[in-house]
Amino acid sequence: MAAIGNRGTVTEASGFNAEQDVQKLREAMKGAGTNEAALTEVLARRTIAQRQRIKEAYKQSVGKDLADDLSSELSGNFRSVVLGLLMLAPVYDAYELKSAIKGAGTEEACLIDILASRSNEEIRTITAFYKKEHGKTLEDDVCGDTSGMFQRVLVSLLTAGRDEGNKVDDAQAVLDAKDIFEAGEARWGTDEVKFLTVLCVRNTSHLLKVFDEYKKISGREIEESIKREMSGCLEDVFLAIVKCIRSKPAFFAERLYKSMKGLGTTDSVLIRIMVARAEIDMLDIKAEFKKMYGKTLYSFIKIDDIFLIHCGIRL
Repeated sequence: MAAIGNRGTVTEASGFNAEQDVQKLREAMKGAGTNEAALTEVLARRTIAQRQRIKEAYKQSVGKDLADDLSSELSGNFRSVVLGLLMLAPVYDAYELKSAIKGAGTEEACLIDILASRSNEEIRTITAFYKKEHGKTLEDDVCGDTSGMFQRVLVSLLTAGRDEGNKVDDAQAVLDAKDIFEAGEARWGTDEVKFLTVLCVRNTSHLLKVFDEYKKISGREIEESIKREMSGCLEDVFLAIVKCIRSKPAFFAERLYKSMKGLGTTDSVLIRIMVARAEIDMLDIKAEFKKMYGKTLYSFIKIDDIFLIHCGIRL
């Protein structure tokens, strides 16, 4: 029942007893109103694996689904966070992807955040659950809601075919850097397929070498060239891929900052990252946030008066 990562802020609760937790949850939902602090005390301080035990124990003792009961008791962002906490990681990702696709319009940022940052195994698990749950492949739904080169990048990521080894071919890295340069900065118009072929296929170590070689050739960081050569969702997805290759914690720190910066808060982004990364790498995301913005993530969320502090996703 340990956490799914070793750099999270949510860790396995000692002395865990699922039956006792079920009793606390039932008490919190009893009568008029709901004791949200009591719900938080239990659910936000247990790992995903421990919450699955709680869900099983709840169904055994009550004969009802815990998520259904909480959904009817809660509302708004608090409900979104709590229901997210009850899901297995790939289930939550699949749920977020489906929510981003269904209805009018598509939340492209969600597709990018998830597909650009997950490992091959994670993507395979997400797509398998998605097909089982919805009767359609995630690729079919993505293709139905996106188009052009942006769609092709997402489809490439969905194949979960990135090389995940550590081998760096120095000669190939130089060729890859030249191919990207000649596909963008060195020509009129941009051959986006060359960017896709390199950025969606090569392993992390190799790509870091490619980025170094690219700067030698072009005099610019590859992120700068992507911004110059592309726009819209295609620019966003290629930048996300590059940033995740460099540092996933830094990528998520930037996404959190931008979700809270300025007027209002992009709650869906804030909730998704906080819930999804809480027991994977939130410690590293916190450190990157402080390094990048000079403020703690905790203080930034407090300033924004966000329910996540109340929900106890510990920072």
